[in-house]
Amino acid sequence: MINVGAGTGSYEPPQTVLAVEPSSVMIAQRPAGSVPALQASAESIPLADDSADATMALLTVHHWTDLEAGIGELLRIARRRVVIFTWDQTILRRFWLVDEYLPEVAAFDDTRAVAIDRLIALLGGARTETAPIPHDCSDGFAAAFWRRPEAYLDPEVREGISMLAQTGEEALRPGLARLSDELSSGLWHQRHADLLNRETLDIGYRLVIADL
Repeated sequence: MINVGAGTGSYEPPQTVLAVEPSSVMIAQRPAGSVPALQASAESIPLADDSADATMALLTVHHWTDLEAGIGELLRIARRRVVIFTWDQTILRRFWLVDEYLPEVAAFDDTRAVAIDRLIALLGGARTETAPIPHDCSDGFAAAFWRRPEAYLDPEVREGISMLAQTGEEALRPGLARLSDELSSGLWHQRHADLLNRETLDIGYRLVIADL
């Protein structure tokens, strides 16, 4: 398994043999004992055809400058399978944080989200699987804190979520102030009482899997 657009290595399974990541900063933050990391972009991976049984790309395709080239590289170096973890923007738009407090974030993500159908077409066919997010998810991606709303008030948490960090604190400030007030008053908990006992939630995250 080759992890393309690997970042700091979140969710690398034991079968991973190599990470591909363009940022030297991200590579430097990979934990000790991680698999070797090759500094390269997804659009141009200096590896031979059929280099591994599978390639994966986790929450990264929306960052690529040339999606077609990147998907072509995933297909070129994989012998058996390509797995992409991404999100369905039409579903994520209904997430309470975006829908009720930060519509500016939805507008920003509309400009970069990759449609599932487009990925399937570029892969030459694929199946999709829903990826429900557990309430105590240890990673800090956008909707990971769906049952822990106070986390979104933490600047360090927001800094690690690209859709918030790139929207900018000034644009987020009014919505976050309203979220803070409604958490203090208990209004958020009243409105979202149905979430408080749920273990997982479908917020639009999807696995797109192409068997070659």
